[in-house]
Amino acid sequence: MKQIIVAIDGYSSSGKSTMAKHLARAAGYAYVDSGAMYRAVTLYAMRHGMIADDGTPDSNTLAQALPEIEITFQVRQAGEASRTCLNGEDVEDEIRSLAVSNHVSPIAALPEVRHRITALLRGFGHNKGIVMDGRDIGTTVFPDAEMKVFVDASPEIRARRRHEELTAKGKQADYGDVLKNILERDNIDKNRKDSPLQQAADAVVLCNDDMSIEEQHKWLMNLFKLRSTDDSAHRD
Repeated sequence: MKQIIVAIDGYSSSGKSTMAKHLARAAGYAYVDSGAMYRAVTLYAMRHGMIADDGTPDSNTLAQALPEIEITFQVRQAGEASRTCLNGEDVEDEIRSLAVSNHVSPIAALPEVRHRITALLRGFGHNKGIVMDGRDIGTTVFPDAEMKVFVDASPEIRARRRHEELTAKGKQADYGDVLKNILERDNIDKNRKDSPLQQAADAVVLCNDDMSIEEQHKWLMNLFKLRSTDDSAHRD
């Protein structure tokens, strides 16, 4: 099989990260969570008072601070998922909080932030053999990726999954608040001026409302086998 770039885009809490991680392990590929990078920048902004009480980010101050923000991924033990580090600090658990989720879309919509993160993300793909998920991987970061998937699911299904995930981690969350957050993030992601969330023309759509995790993994692996063995298959 040839080494390829796999770009998985989709709405928040649609399950794309879970599928991307599983595929990367199964294929022996590197996995990069672009969303974690935007969340890390958001956490930095929150910690340094760069977000107003109404949720508006201080774009100028944050833009000046971007060169000081270092985001890396570390693996504690073999076989474990990578953890996100912000300037050397493990912030994996903190960036997954609802508080960060409530602010990440406005931060990610800032052109300066998107340009900085896009440049960093492209650096991971030089040697291919990578699975990356996010909002604009197949349209902006890697428009020539050999395999593109766009994951979709209803807001209610996504909110339920996210609520169950937070509850399983022992974090208190109200379903209504989670659904509201998802709808707000969808609106910002789809309507931002810089790299809005949209399906790439050559992406394959996966609507997983009624699919089990095992069914999603199988679907994705079948497509991966096709794309990584057939030079002409990725151009529909």
